[in-house]
Amino acid sequence: MHTRVAAGRARVVREIRAAGPLTAAVAAPVLARGPWLTAVLNVQAAQRPPRIRPVAVVVERDRQDRPDGLALLVLRRRGLGVAATLLGDGVEPLPGGRPTARIPVRDDDAAAALAAGVLDLLASLRRPWTLRLAGLPLGDPTLRALGRLRPEAAFGNARSWRLVDELDQAGAVRRSRDPRELERWLPALLTREPDRRARAFLRAAARLHAATGELELAVVADGDRLRAGLLTLVDDADRWPWWGSSDVGGLRREMGSPVVGLTLAEGLRGAVRISRRSAGR
Repeated sequence: MHTRVAAGRARVVREIRAAGPLTAAVAAPVLARGPWLTAVLNVQAAQRPPRIRPVAVVVERDRQDRPDGLALLVLRRRGLGVAATLLGDGVEPLPGGRPTARIPVRDDDAAAALAAGVLDLLASLRRPWTLRLAGLPLGDPTLRALGRLRPEAAFGNARSWRLVDELDQAGAVRRSRDPRELERWLPALLTREPDRRARAFLRAAARLHAATGELELAVVADGDRLRAGLLTLVDDADRWPWWGSSDVGGLRREMGSPVVGLTLAEGLRGAVRISRRSAGR
């Protein structure tokens, strides 16, 4: 089993594309596939000053660009140390109610090799580091492998919250996957998102997924006045409400499935403990 590292946005994008068959084989969700991750990279690359470094740890059996395991990480300088998280962690807005992250692996052997490759990467930094992997499903094989290699790793879990679409009870709803409809209503939708960085990602990711047919826009309107809007990520029959705002009801939140996370530190003073909040992000 061969493990290698690719660093930098362009090389990581290539690894994401090459992993398309793997993510399909493990039924990875929309947030762990090419369009979403590319939107994350594009938005992060536009931030100034650039303080992050995207890195892909890749496991291959035959060295023919067909990965059997892929960990997409972001490295951030934190004082004298480095913080490593999954690509997409901390990006807002995220849909809720189910695990938002994946570390795709073909089998347990690939997971073991990938866990060792991630630890080797962090050791090569030659500075204190913290690894924080969050938002993963129960039983993630790479987390299990990391726990076997580093028993001091701290695990945590949390219940997520999901957005429930009941707009049909709030009035006449127009639903469409037409990118032109998204462009018509996107300015009004964005005015309802107070966070500037969240607006930037919402704009980029919505347009990209509308272009690939993976986004549904639902609107309740009074003429040209937006009363409620909802963006839903669509994958065949699977619907995942993502972001919405309403003046007339029809949107609520309820508890979703559990998610897990891991925190591990090297060269830092003091014990590292994962909080319930960080496990679910």
